Amino acid sequence: MDRELALEFVRVTEAAAIASGRWMGTGDKIAADQAAVDAMRSAFDSVNISGTVVIGEGEMDEAPMLYIGEKVGAGGLDVDIAVDPLEGTNLVAKGLPGSIAVIAIAPGGGLLHAPDMYMDKIAVGPKAAGKINIDAPVIENLKAVASAYERKVEELVVVILDRPRHEGIINEVRNAGARIRLISDGDVSPAINAAVEGTGIHMLLGIGGAPEGVITAAALKCLGGDMQARLYPENDAEIERAKAMGISDINKVLTIDDLVHGEDVMFAATAITDCDLLRGVNYFGGGARTHSLVMRYKTGTVRFVDAIHTLQRKPLFIHRS
Repeated sequence: MDRELALEFVRVTEAAAIASGRWMGTGDKIAADQAAVDAMRSAFDSVNISGTVVIGEGEMDEAPMLYIGEKVGAGGLDVDIAVDPLEGTNLVAKGLPGSIAVIAIAPGGGLLHAPDMYMDKIAVGPKAAGKINIDAPVIENLKAVASAYERKVEELVVVILDRPRHEGIINEVRNAGARIRLISDGDVSPAINAAVEGTGIHMLLGIGGAPEGVITAAALKCLGGDMQARLYPENDAEIERAKAMGISDINKVLTIDDLVHGEDVMFAATAITDCDLLRGVNYFGGGARTHSLVMRYKTGTVRFVDAIHTLQRKPLFIHRS
């Protein structure tokens, strides 16, 4: 992929963030999500790609836009696209931090076509890459990560979604002595934090969305982090759906390279509300300011983009004598 596309992808996430940020704190997560979808879909029309949405808002009959299989772009290189126009719908609706607009892009066939179901995940940063094992006990993974960081287990911070299904691993982490940051929604941004020095996050554990897992893997791959995952179907219908999407072994441990193939992946995100790494959308008279992150695995480039957007211009004043 041409590196000039990176900024074009940022414009796509910026559009989604600016549109959905208007709904911040209103309590209407559906309207916020729809605004993000509409804006992102429209922005794709000006990008010189022939893109196929492989992870999106659902099937064609569930989502009018950005559905799985939808074609986007103005024409050009064939790419797979994973989108989450608004990751953290509840966070925006409640005015809480941590919501982002995000996309991952790879050449055709480069992203796992993950079904819309749960996925068990473990994610770490570059220092602990190659040290994790999703099948190992929590304490063993904590010890491995602590060793990689040359610190004690008690000095680690683990991010876990605050859900009843995680009661077991929460207890295991606490019994091991590590600290926990419980989050209410949205595990993409916290997983990225685990791969960035200075955020105070060292690992993400637990069961979240499979589509978000692929997007997370793209970001971690660009940052040199690591991730393992396994699909977590809740019924036979989900198992059959996974098989229909080409995943024959539902119990397979998926490495970061299984989730994101090859070396030409890009990732872009724009904060909607404040995140640890990015500032949320700030509106002012006639415009908005956004803060974004764009990364490319092939070059190892990580860019932060601080942008001012003029959303409406004052009409010219014409004096008639």
